[in-house]
Amino acid sequence: MDSSAYLRFIASLVAVLGMIFVALWMVKRWLPGALSQRRSGGGRRLGIVESLTLDTKHRLVLIRRDDHEHLLLLGTGQGLVVEADCTPPKFTLPGSLPEPGP
Repeated sequence: MDSSAYLRFIASLVAVLGMIFVALWMVKRWLPGALSQRRSGGGRRLGIVESLTLDTKHRLVLIRRDDHEHLLLLGTGQGLVVEADCTPPKFTLPGSLPEPGP
């Protein structure tokens, strides 16, 4: 085989791999949003409120489901429900602290 056949093979391989990566990026970008809009009500029912890494194998995760929050301990093996139906705080933390006055 001559060098033009090798060059054509490499160019085709790069083009196919590029199309695969573009297709994966499009699925990752648009498919989850399209699936969540099909649900009746239109809003998401499940979300991660906060996550805290305890060590390399364990993590505390605060999950929100509808109007309820659940605290989970995740790690090796099975997860553990630390507290079910946590009460959300009645206050919100300010984004920045006010500057001290004179």
